[in-house]
Amino acid sequence: MRSIWNGAISFGLVSIPIKLVNATENHSIHFRQIHLADGGRIRYRKVCELDEEEVSGGEIGKAYEDADGTMIPITDEDLAQLPLPTAKTIEIVAFVPADEIDPLQMDAAYYLSANGVPAAKPYTLLREALKRSNKVAVAKYALRGRERLGMLRVVDDVIAMHGLLWPDEIRAPEGVAPDSDVTVRDAELDLADALMDTLGEVDMDSLHDDYREAVEELIAAKASGEAVQPSESKDSGGGKVIDLIAALESSVRAAKKSRGEGEGEGEEDMADVHPIKKTTQRKSTPQKSTPKSTGTKKSTASTAKKTTQKKTTSKSTSSKGSSSANSANSAKKQTSSSGRSTTKKKTAAPRKRASA
Repeated sequence: MRSIWNGAISFGLVSIPIKLVNATENHSIHFRQIHLADGGRIRYRKVCELDEEEVSGGEIGKAYEDADGTMIPITDEDLAQLPLPTAKTIEIVAFVPADEIDPLQMDAAYYLSANGVPAAKPYTLLREALKRSNKVAVAKYALRGRERLGMLRVVDDVIAMHGLLWPDEIRAPEGVAPDSDVTVRDAELDLADALMDTLGEVDMDSLHDDYREAVEELIAAKASGEAVQPSESKDSGGGKVIDLIAALESSVRAAKKSRGEGEGEGEEDMADVHPIKKTTQRKSTPQKSTPKSTGTKKSTASTAKKTTQKKTTSKSTSSKGSSSANSANSAKKQTSSSGRSTTKKKTAAPRKRASA
C-alpha cells in the first residue's frame, strides 16, 4: 500500500519513524456529467470572474473570504511561518480508556507502518504497551496543511490511527429529540426486546452494498446492449405507524421468517410475549357450551317424567357407565319388576267385579 505521509511517532523521548497508509477505500461508483445531445463530457474550467479568462494551476493562489466579501490573500510562505510542531510528528499527549472517546468524533482511519528496521523495536514496544494497558493513545498530528487530533489503537499486530474531530466540532443535539413526552409500555418494550433477540448478531463480513451491485449490473447490461428490466421494489411499509404493537409483532414474524424459523415456533413466541387477548378468549370458550349441556339435562328429565316407571328408568340411566355385567343384571331387574306390575293389575280386576 502506498504511504500518504511520512513522519514519526513521538512517545516521550522515543521517536518511531512511521509511514501513514489509508486503512479504508471508497467503492462508490462515480458518474461523469455529459451533454445529452451528443454525449460529450462536461468539464469545469477555472475562469477568473473579472476578465473571464481561463486560468492555469500555476496562476491560482489561496485567499480567505471575509464576511463582507473581501478576499484576503494567504501565501504558502505565510503558512510556513506559523508554529506547527506536529508537521512531521504524531505527538502522543495522553493514554485514556477507549470508552472515553466519543464515536461521534471518529473520522478517517489509517495504518501506521514502521519505516525501516530500526523502527521495528520501538514500534513493537508501543504496540505491546497499548495491548497490556487496554487503553488508546490520544495524539496530535498535521496533515494537508492543518493540525488534527488522532487516536492510536492496536488492530491485530498493527497500530492503527483514527482521525478525530476536535471536541468543538461536535454539534450539540439541540431540538433533535421529540418535543412531547412519550410513554412506552412494558408490552412494547418486551416486543422490542423480542425483535432484538430474533435479529440477533450478524457477521460483519457478510454485509455488502446491494445498491452498488445493482448499479454494476445495470452498467454491464447497458454496455452489452441488453434491455434493462425494471426491478421490483419491495414495499418497506413506510408511512405512519398506526399500531406500534402490531408493527412490532409483524417485525418479529418477518425476522423469524427471514432466518428460516417455523411459523408455529414464531406464533408460540408471540403468545408468550403478548398473551393478554388470547388468554381471555380461551377462558370464555367453555362458558358458551354450558347452556347446551343444561338443555340436554332438561330434556332428559322431561323424558323421564313421561315414562310410567320412574324408578326403573332412573336405575337404568344410572347404570349406563357400569360394566356389561351390571347392565345385564339391571335388565333382569327391569323385566322382573315389569312382570310383577302386570300381575298385580290382572289380580286387581276380579276384586273390583266382586265388589260390584
